[in-house]
Amino acid sequence: MANPIPRTGRSHELDAPAKQAGWKRPDLSLRLLNLRMLGPASIGILVIALAAAWAASRPAGPVSPSYTGQFLAAEAVLLLSIALALVSTLRWVEPWFDGIDRAMVWHCRVAMSALILLVAHIAITTNPHPSTAGPALAVTGMLGLVVLAVWAILPRWQSIAPAKLHSLVLTVRRLPGVRWVSRLLGNYERWRVGHRFTGLFVASGFTHGLLDGTAFDVPLLRWSFVAVGGTGLAFYLYRELLARFFVPLHDYQVATVQVLDGGYTEIGLRPLGRRLAFIPGQFAMLYLEAKDGWHRHPFTISSAPEESTIRFAVKALGDDTSRARSVKPGMPAILGGAHGRFTYLRGTQYQAWIAGGIGITPFLSWLRGATNEQLPERVYLFYSGNGPAPWADEIHAIAARHPCLHVYFIDTRADGRLTPERVLTTAAIDPRQLSVFMCGPKQMLDAFEVQLHRGGVRSLNIHREHYDWR
Repeated sequence: MANPIPRTGRSHELDAPAKQAGWKRPDLSLRLLNLRMLGPASIGILVIALAAAWAASRPAGPVSPSYTGQFLAAEAVLLLSIALALVSTLRWVEPWFDGIDRAMVWHCRVAMSALILLVAHIAITTNPHPSTAGPALAVTGMLGLVVLAVWAILPRWQSIAPAKLHSLVLTVRRLPGVRWVSRLLGNYERWRVGHRFTGLFVASGFTHGLLDGTAFDVPLLRWSFVAVGGTGLAFYLYRELLARFFVPLHDYQVATVQVLDGGYTEIGLRPLGRRLAFIPGQFAMLYLEAKDGWHRHPFTISSAPEESTIRFAVKALGDDTSRARSVKPGMPAILGGAHGRFTYLRGTQYQAWIAGGIGITPFLSWLRGATNEQLPERVYLFYSGNGPAPWADEIHAIAARHPCLHVYFIDTRADGRLTPERVLTTAAIDPRQLSVFMCGPKQMLDAFEVQLHRGGVRSLNIHREHYDWR
């Protein structure tokens, strides 16, 4: 085991801590049911059901490559329809996937899986008698989806490309033409607007299937294809045309802008009407007006619900987040939400909170709204960052008011990287009794999730916020 983390917070000598009277264990029936898997399991059931329909309807004799290719295309349309449903903003999506952030992760997974199936479909399917419009619709749909997929992946290239290739990629990105394309495609607002065309490209491929599908002489296959594709497009139309009338928005005004070291900014908003209700740990859609119009971006709330203003902590990571420092008091703002199910109330009596960089944001909301009656019996907060920790003084002051809260700041430049072994050593309890809540860079959380599970922490007790999808 590694040596304990150099600490600047409360001592980790925790002999017989006082049990908090108001703490209640989470509902075990919900934990056994494991809500995280309801949505993914539903996707699996739909995929298997469609495969069964195609298997039952296959023609006698050997299965032709064309039939197999059309089956793959039908599955791709199903997955794309599910992807459209997951971004529909309908309320049932969040509880079904245990958080809108997890729903967005599955949106990406099913969309990328659909593209792989479409590539296989193109490779093995032939039609000697296509319709007049069918091939053009197929090309339009496929190219559009590929462009959107690449556009979504490019900002995350560092988490995908091997570390050995990072220097080469950075060199290529500095080339004049590539640099111009990077600036053009790197803008979040442009990506968001472009992403709204997804449904149109799906509609092109869906129509191509109806026009050129030779397997659709079988009524079961034809009408299942119509039902699947039509449902996905209905979700798309709802989001584009109707969702704005059902999603509540709240008028706010920028009250404070606090610029901190390390590229961090905390923006405080004052309500102009009905306040946004939220639970600590949730995020909201923040709309801010600029010279070129309104810009929307999801940010995690950093304030407590009872505060007169609502605060968002932002770090300059991209175009929209870099604009945070140009925000001025008095500017109008609009909030939508709140979303998310990242709350420590779902954990056990012994918890480790792990924050990396701007991942401290939901924990700030937890800390600012915490009471001794709500907090679990023991909490170990590990805040890792490259340099001095923002909000360190405030976090120290909060820890001084709560005997159960024990804080550890890790400056990676001086102390080295935080590791799961250090977390478990510092907590010094049976890992099976420990709940872990994490928010930070994806690579860090992926590694922690695997190693904590190997260290004995139950999978159901590992919780993370997937803010990287935003």
